[in-house]
Amino acid sequence: MSDLGLTHIALEVTNIDKSITFYQKYASMKIVHRRVDETTQVDVAWISDLTRPFVIVLVKTPQVNSQLVPNFHLGVALKSRELVDAYCQQALAEGILIDGPNDWGSPVGYWAYLRDPDGHTLEISFGQQIQFTLEQS
Repeated sequence: MSDLGLTHIALEVTNIDKSITFYQKYASMKIVHRRVDETTQVDVAWISDLTRPFVIVLVKTPQVNSQLVPNFHLGVALKSRELVDAYCQQALAEGILIDGPNDWGSPVGYWAYLRDPDGHTLEISFGQQIQFTLEQS
């Protein structure tokens, strides 16, 4: 059976291994597919948190031409507010904390922005109510 709906987002990255490490650490993602494209000879990795049929496709390029910057970001929900705090402390120590943590109440929740190795923004959060909001629509 073929997939339906939103299945992936592709990001340009300059160092695919650094990006994989970042998303493993801060988004609990793992490699589900990796290859060097036969036609282009480009290194490609699909990473996922395995919670739904959705992947981030990391495509190695010599330079990133366009970045996801804070208001345009990837968002992942974490298991607890304490985990958001712990990741923020780690990110601060690594110099990659952009903003947060912030508590904006329902339905936005407790969130922070982190910068990945190529300047893309990852939002980590706890308490966002996307599923509830969808069920109410």
